Amino acid sequence: MILSRRTLGLAAAALPLAAPALAQDGRLGPRGVGQASAPVVVTEFFSLTCGHCANFHNNVWPRVRRELVETGRIRLVWRDFPLDGVALLAAAVARAMPEDRYEPFLSTLFQTQDRWAFAQGRQREELQRLAALAGMDARSFDAVAADQEFHRGILQQRLEAEQRWQIRATPSFLFNSRLHTGGLPFEQFERMVREAPRA
Repeated sequence: MILSRRTLGLAAAALPLAAPALAQDGRLGPRGVGQASAPVVVTEFFSLTCGHCANFHNNVWPRVRRELVETGRIRLVWRDFPLDGVALLAAAVARAMPEDRYEPFLSTLFQTQDRWAFAQGRQREELQRLAALAGMDARSFDAVAADQEFHRGILQQRLEAEQRWQIRATPSFLFNSRLHTGGLPFEQFERMVREAPRA
């Protein structure tokens, strides 16, 4: 999905957050799977309301995890790149989950994307229902939804991705330092891993 800054209804650049606040909020820390010593780190920039991201996660990611992550060939790191306010709220809720629930909750969100992301007027209600099934009570959900500093931290990371790596669409993948924009079938993903520059 092509990035539009207007989609969020606010400019990330206008939402500064001090670096110390970012450093102190563990919810904004890296989320990923795989061995730290893997020769290739693949960073995925994604939006939870992006249909192409859902397609990758639902149809390609299981094989990537089985054949590339679990065999030690790659480490995959997820980076939020929300394209709209609904995606921003979903990213915040996912990051507020305990780390061991993060990936399962991402999977749930992508598998049910059509039921919550596009439920006009009911997105928050549907997202809260899914969060409750994952163990987040209503009070915690409301606190995450109201935490504007936390949301600014996510948007600041998105802005960093735009400026540092020229991310313009989702999904985008960094294979070590080589950028690919757009979804990938497994075979092309695996080829990008083989051809990734080594440090």
